[in-house]
Amino acid sequence: EVHLRESGGGSVQAGGSLRLSCTASGFTDHDSDDSDMGWARQAPGAECEVISTIRNDGIIWYADSVKGRFTISHGKDKNTVYLQMNSLKPEDTAVYYCAADIGRHGGRWCGDFTVYYWGQGTQVTVPS
Repeated sequence: EVHLRESGGGSVQAGGSLRLSCTASGFTDHDSDDSDMGWARQAPGAECEVISTIRNDGIIWYADSVKGRFTISHGKDKNTVYLQMNSLKPEDTAVYYCAADIGRHGGRWCGDFTVYYWGQGTQVTVPS
């Protein structure tokens, strides 16, 4: 069974930085090679939004809302993913979810993407 565990959320003033971490467990070696991972967020009253993805071949994608401010990366092994968030804004306030098997059939829709595996979520708050 696949589990995604996030850490690193919190409250930070506008303009500040936070780093989120996600460790995946339960993938077989084959599954981890195929799993695109990333981050999604859900703000109160707003639609779910996938904000960044990273493929095992290193190809990275960012939503326009975070491009230039957030950086996604793998850890030493590809079951760990980080999200460095800089220049945070009040509109970044949301619950952030680690996501895996993005685009896989049968996953839950989040914006234009399906996400098959979800972490439990971590709150990021940027007071206005």
